[in-house]
Amino acid sequence: MLDFPRWKVFSIIATLVVLVALAIPSFLPERVTAGAGFHVPRINLGLDLAGGSYLMLEADVADLAATRLETMRDQVATEMRRGTPKIAIGDISVRDGQLSFMLRDPSQVDAARERLLTITGGGAGMSGQRVWDIQVVDSSRFVLKPTEAGLAQAIDTAMGDATEVVRRRIDELGTREPTIIRQGTDRIVVQVPGLQNPQALKDLLGKTARLEFKLVDETATPQQVAAKQAPVGSQILPYPGNPLGQPAIAVKRSTIISGDQLIDAQQTFDPQTNQPQVAITFDGQGGRRFARVTQENVGKPFAIILDNQVISAPNINEPILGGRAQISGNFTVESANQLAIALRSGKLPVALKVVEESTVGPELGADSIHAGILASAVAVALVVAFMLVTYGRFGAYANLAVVINVFVILGVLSVLNGTLTLPGIAGFVLTIGTAVDANVLINERIREERRRGRSVVQSVELGYKEASRTIFEANVTHAISGFIMLVLGSGPVKGFAVVLLIGIATSVFTAVTFTRMLVALWLRRAKPKTITI
Repeated sequence: MLDFPRWKVFSIIATLVVLVALAIPSFLPERVTAGAGFHVPRINLGLDLAGGSYLMLEADVADLAATRLETMRDQVATEMRRGTPKIAIGDISVRDGQLSFMLRDPSQVDAARERLLTITGGGAGMSGQRVWDIQVVDSSRFVLKPTEAGLAQAIDTAMGDATEVVRRRIDELGTREPTIIRQGTDRIVVQVPGLQNPQALKDLLGKTARLEFKLVDETATPQQVAAKQAPVGSQILPYPGNPLGQPAIAVKRSTIISGDQLIDAQQTFDPQTNQPQVAITFDGQGGRRFARVTQENVGKPFAIILDNQVISAPNINEPILGGRAQISGNFTVESANQLAIALRSGKLPVALKVVEESTVGPELGADSIHAGILASAVAVALVVAFMLVTYGRFGAYANLAVVINVFVILGVLSVLNGTLTLPGIAGFVLTIGTAVDANVLINERIREERRRGRSVVQSVELGYKEASRTIFEANVTHAISGFIMLVLGSGPVKGFAVVLLIGIATSVFTAVTFTRMLVALWLRRAKPKTITI
């Protein structure tokens, strides 16, 4: 138990030295470590310590339901046209949250139902309820209505995807360690440390970035556009930058190409006007489709639509080949860059709106850091004094383990690129207070063995051996509690649990293995006949 070969001593010391060294950059100003020329691991401060922006985003469920209806409209029209035989239908109407259309030939009801079943999907989740309810009215009119189970499933899927899109957009801003978590069924909480102005963040996250290219309907008269009465197969969309002065424009409903087929978007400048613009690149399939459509419609205008608003409607002067295009409009450099980020990160599957926001100033974080450092220093000082007075040399070994444990925890957090929050500091202080529990058990056991008349070496060996089981069981139950908080908790609770779990692991290593090594080396060198403990 007290036999420590050189390789083992070297391994323990090397591990502790490395972890302590990794903790040092976190104490240095960021400008110092930034000039190192390589990545220096350091602890990031959470929103409550570094200050920053807090946003709560809520999904626009009504917009998601409307989008699903429009998507289903296109799918129904496509499905009825293709296949043999073709099924002729009238105009597809969307009203009151449901979709309806008439069959030209009532004898094709069964064939139409079969095709609808293929595109409306199966059951929703584990419930098995259908995603869409299909009804036949008056023997030839179909009515499709989304079920509650189907809408709930769509919201859950959309929120999962939206969380990832939000994370990619924030990462593009270059911010470090944002906290992005779902809350409830239709909300996302975003915390970005170090960002004091949330307006740019709101502008970026507020864009759904649903990019579409559609042909302009030139048959629509100005009177129809003004009255928002679109011809069949078209729709009226707002066009704030219309050079003709009319605030709206008629476009075809069918989409030439969508932002789903983008592979890149970058903010650039127009070489002729030097105005900011966004250069986009399509994937192979999108590039070929875009080239074919522009070849077939030379001389006709097409609309570039972002989030159901036309931002530009240029003429197709010549075929656009190569899978590249430019989006121009009344952009600033910042707005063009935000649009490029939004397009690169993908469109949001559901519109998000800010329902709560706040900004935490760095002064409050500085006060919290100061209070946390003071609490940690007081905890360390009191623990060191108690152990030194109570256990003498063995208490000094325990104190050394406590001090090293502080740096080891910080080193592990740095390696994990962890974020330290105010609850994390609380977990840190708690860990310091309990870091000597194992040494208290060991030292009391050594005292007991000495009272029984055992020799110094036997007492120390039995003290560490017999106390190990109790130490292991106590820390396992402690770790179980921390793990449950980590898995089930969120935000502050999770921050507390992370530091607590790291502290449990490191304190056992330093308080048991490290102190046992120190005691073993002292016994081997001094060979004392008696000890004071």
